[in-house]
Amino acid sequence: MRKINTKIKRKIRNRKKLKRVSQNKLRVSVYKSLKNISAQIIDDNLKKTIVSASSVEKALKKDKIKKIDLSNTIGELLAKRAKEKKIDSVYFDRGAYKYHGRIKALADSLRKNGLKF
Repeated sequence: MRKINTKIKRKIRNRKKLKRVSQNKLRVSVYKSLKNISAQIIDDNLKKTIVSASSVEKALKKDKIKKIDLSNTIGELLAKRAKEKKIDSVYFDRGAYKYHGRIKALADSLRKNGLKF
């Protein structure tokens, strides 16, 4: 029970800081499970998902890829889809996850492929 509470507290604390600092920007929200990772760009004003990418898509499920490499691929795919929608500036919402490992690999891949945050 205590571990869940600390995760929820960390998520709320992180989102509160981000919303105060990043007004009128789109949000990159990340979800990570033991096997998969997904990310989406959300417009909080309209409460709509604009672009998303996930490791459960058929094109990515074919090959066996390591988890870190899969995070890099998801970042490249999301950045490419965002460029098609003319999105270049966002803020990164890591949720309750710490900024290391697969989350960091995803963020670095997004930055490398042209998204600014």
